[in-house]
This record gives sequence, structure tokens and C-alpha cells, in this order.
Amino acid sequence: MLRKELLEKTFKFDFDLFNSLQDMCFILSDTGEILDMNISGAIKLEIPSEQVDGKQFFSLIENDYIEPVKVTFNNCVKYNRSGNTYGKFRVSDRVLDANIVFTPSQQSVNGEDKLFFFVIVHDVTEEKQREMELLRFYKVAENTVNPLQITDINGRMIYVNPAFVEASGYSREELLGRKPSLFGSGKYSKKFWKKMWDTISSGKVWVGEIENKRKNGEPFYTQLLISPIVSPDGKVWGFFGIHRDLSEKRMLEQQLIHTQKMESIGTLAAGIAHEVGNPLASISALVQVVLRTTNDDFVKDRLGLVRSQVTRISKIIRDLVDFSRPSDYELQVINLNESIKEAVEIVRVGARAKDIEFILELNNDMPLLPLIADQVQQVFINILINAVDSMTEPSQATKKKQIKIQSHVENEKIVLKFTDTGSGIEEKNFSKIFEPFYTTKKPGKGTGLGLWVSYGIIKSFQGNIEVESTPGEYTTFIITLPVNT
Repeated sequence: MLRKELLEKTFKFDFDLFNSLQDMCFILSDTGEILDMNISGAIKLEIPSEQVDGKQFFSLIENDYIEPVKVTFNNCVKYNRSGNTYGKFRVSDRVLDANIVFTPSQQSVNGEDKLFFFVIVHDVTEEKQREMELLRFYKVAENTVNPLQITDINGRMIYVNPAFVEASGYSREELLGRKPSLFGSGKYSKKFWKKMWDTISSGKVWVGEIENKRKNGEPFYTQLLISPIVSPDGKVWGFFGIHRDLSEKRMLEQQLIHTQKMESIGTLAAGIAHEVGNPLASISALVQVVLRTTNDDFVKDRLGLVRSQVTRISKIIRDLVDFSRPSDYELQVINLNESIKEAVEIVRVGARAKDIEFILELNNDMPLLPLIADQVQQVFINILINAVDSMTEPSQATKKKQIKIQSHVENEKIVLKFTDTGSGIEEKNFSKIFEPFYTTKKPGKGTGLGLWVSYGIIKSFQGNIEVESTPGEYTTFIITLPVNT
């Protein structure tokens, strides 16, 4: 008896009981008419309870969501079952996101069974806003060009964006669950990393420039900012890292160093021209005097050779001074054949080129082009130096050493070919050789900037530069320039 009375008291209650709930609660008829609403509903919807009596529940909902909510409600009526859906409620100048649950209840009214619905509306506006913020962050993170990573408190990666995957060379699956030491360069001391961990573990931001190593072993330089992810109670949950690519910065630094070296060479060359030029002038004058005072053909022949070598040395010094002088970036109508010959003369005087045969097959009918003379000569010298270096490797000691330069006009384009019999280039490296800092030379033997600079110069003249090669046999660089440059 007591149990029955308890059940009756439990389930036959006044609707005012729901005024203590934070969720909005409604009693609806089977046609969607509002019969009652709790205080939370009145407060959140900013409508006095007496104004909703007899009002349609669907009139409180945003137009775009009325039909879906109606469909769910009508199915609940038709099959006498519970149902839930999502909708938005209009409130003055804003909307509320809400999950709506319909629960049917069969009641006897004046001896007649009627179907009513108890409705709970749970406000999820803040949750939706957080979801939207998370979605926005995700979209930004997925599409930014900066590599991003998130790690847990132990430093294991739990998120990496596509830019990070591309920069590291590892797949997402290979990175998740691993520590960043996976791609570390190994060039930093334990003290360096301890200081970093002490900083971020204390809730502070750490910023530093680091060198990492891609999966293929290539280095990549970034500025890394690590920010702790802190919970509302101040505990560190994890870490957010963002990398800024420093390749361009490094490239500009290398270019600055290269420029400074060239300025130093120019100063040195000017000094050489002065210090060596005067003795050469004296030697040349003495040769002239002896030539006029002797009738010995052998002596004349030898002195003629001395005079030609003095002239050659003077020209080399002048060329070195001209090459090292800062560019004025002025277009000049130049003869490419002459530029090639000058570049060859500069390169062949080097000790490494003494055993190399230079073969020139130049078309004498080449049109003149408006170009920046010293930039074009820099391209030719870069390619020739690379050719010389490839043939002076120990593995090439027994091979015949030749560099052949050809020029001709084809389809209104000037075509220049530089072919050497050096070690060659593997096909997989064709796309890399024009990238900055890529070099196959030993450390200290090359900066990896020569071909990259050359590629940029030729492109600036609307031309193109390509490579053909067979490892162990030959390499050919092909430069094409439009006649109407």
C-alpha cells in the first residue's frame, strides 16, 4: 500500500517541479500546442509563461529548422514513441542551439485517453560555439603553410598538420605517437633541450631556431615556438608547436655572405691588377725592346710567346675585376658567343682545369640579345665550374676530360649546350639540383647556390635551363633564350 502511494506521488506531480531544472521543459498536445512551460524556458526564450499557453511549439523555432522538428514530432505522435532532434530557437536578436527530446504520455481526460508530450530542450549553444571554434582552428591548422604539431604532456605527438607531414617527409601514421626526437638533427646538447622542457613545463612559451632532419636525411631549418596547453585550473595538458620555415632567411644570409665575398674578391682583384699590372707592363715593354733589337728567329718566336702570355694574364686580371664588380643591372645588347669565350678563359686558368679540353662549337650567326652581361657570364661560369668539379673527382681520373660548348638558333630561340664527360647526375636528382643549398659536393666545397642562382637569372630573361645526364658518362645543361628577350 505504501509502495502504491509512493508511486502515485512520484508520477502524479505538479509541473512546477520542473521549474528547478536548468533545461527548458514543455508539455505539448498531440498537435504541438504548448500547454505549459517551466521557468527556465521563460527566462531563456525571454517569453512570459502566460504568453505561450495555446501557442504552437514550432513557432518558437527558426524557419530553417521548423520542418525537420515537425517531422520528428509527427513520427513520435504516429508511432507513440520518444524521439529527439536538433533545432535553433529564436530569442530577440540571437538564436539558441538546442537538442530536443519528445517523450509521449498517454493520459485519461474526462474518461477519454489523450496523448501528451513531455519535451526537454537542452541548450547546447556554448557547446556548438566551442565546436565551431575547434572546427575553425582545425581548418586553419590543416591549411596553413606553417608546420604545426600538438604533443601530450610526455611529448608524444597527437596531431600534426599536412604542412608538418610535408616538411618532415614522414607520413602522419609514422609521426603520431612518436616524440619529435624522431627527426632531430642530433646537433643540440641535452642541456639545450632540458632548458626548453623546463620552460614549457612551467607554463611559459619557448622560442628558438633549430635544425631538424627530414626522413631522407636533408636538414630543414625552422624557428620553433612551443606554447603550453593549460587547463582552467592551471595544469599543463600538452604542448602546441608551430614552425616557421627559415629556408628563405638562410638563403638570404648565404647570398649576403656570397655578395660580401664577391666584394672582397673585387677589392683583391683591383689590388692584384695594380700590383701585377705594373710589372707586366714593364715585362711587355722589355719584350718589345728586345724584339726590335734581335734578328734571331728563335728568340723572336720565344719572345712572341712571352708577349702573348703577358697579354693573356692582363686579360684574365681585367676579366676578374669586371666579374667581381657589383652589377649595374642595366640591359646591354651582348654577343653570347663572346660571353661564353670570356667565361671559358676565366675558368680554364684554374689549376683544376689544366687537364681539361674545352671544345667550342659556336654558331657565328647568333643574334645579339639585350641581357645583363655580368649575370649571363655568372651563369656560364657556374655551369663550367660544376663541370670542372665533376671531372676532377678521384673516380674520373682515368677518363678523357672534355667540356663541349655549343650554340645555335632553333625555332626563334637561342640554344646553348654545355656538355662535360664527368661523373653525371642521377635522374632522381634532376628536380633538386636547381634548389637552394642542394649540393652533392663535400662540405666546404660548394654552397649549393650556384645552379639555383643561375636558374633564377635565366628565368628572369624568360628563358629555361634543363639538364640531361647519364651517371658515369656525361652531363649536358641546355639553356634556351627567346630571340625577342
